[in-house]
Amino acid sequence: MLRMEDLDPARSRSDFAETIADDLRWLGLDWDVGYPDPTYCQSQRTALYEEAFHALDAEDMIYPCWCSRAERLAASAPHSSEERRDSGCRCAQLTASERAKLFEHKTPAWKVRVPDLEININDGHYGPFTQNLAADCGDFILRRADGVFAYQLAVSIDDALMGVTRVVRGRDLLDSTPQQAWLIARFGHTPPAYAHAPLLLGDSHKLSKRLGDLNTQTLRQRYTPETLVGRLAYLAGLIPKEEPVKAAELVPEFSWDKVRKEDIAIL
Repeated sequence: MLRMEDLDPARSRSDFAETIADDLRWLGLDWDVGYPDPTYCQSQRTALYEEAFHALDAEDMIYPCWCSRAERLAASAPHSSEERRDSGCRCAQLTASERAKLFEHKTPAWKVRVPDLEININDGHYGPFTQNLAADCGDFILRRADGVFAYQLAVSIDDALMGVTRVVRGRDLLDSTPQQAWLIARFGHTPPAYAHAPLLLGDSHKLSKRLGDLNTQTLRQRYTPETLVGRLAYLAGLIPKEEPVKAAELVPEFSWDKVRKEDIAIL
């Protein structure tokens, strides 16, 4: 996994993207469309996110939020089987005059008002997953206080406008999937089919560049592409024993039925 601190801070984002693309090629993974086409780069798609943001604003579906991160977490929806003890984010109830005073002192983030609506997802690996947006999720941020559009909005607009039909990613993003499916449908598009994979764990936490876990430079020193793919395929349950294999060789026999559902400890 690539750690940004392993890279020269003077290098541009395009250099970082090329490093990641090179790592994928080394593993034997390629793609049909996307990089290096700049139209697929989120930093070049701000106008599209702006358009979606203002469309929601025109329907009075967003509001400014001045809560701290801790306050936002405290006001978020409870876990399953828990009951919400308040009405959620207090910022949603502020009057126009109260908001005007707050605008004078601090730049807010912006949240979307979610409806009392049940969203059903049939995950390709974990099966049916249901979430009530109001009770299980709560209003969520679309734009941060620094002006950057949040992942939820950006990825939803990207998937919708690019015509993405299938999304495969880590299990930790399953909880946010109904929110994205709702946003995509809200803008008149068909949500893709989703499938989530178990996480790779290192010392009881998921592998993460933020925590300084294994990066691709280290992996390239330890493994060949075939031995690394073979190890991961074995741990995931795709092959019966650990042996070198090319990524392309796994495609014909792939089935989600083979993939384990519990997270995978590799350290």
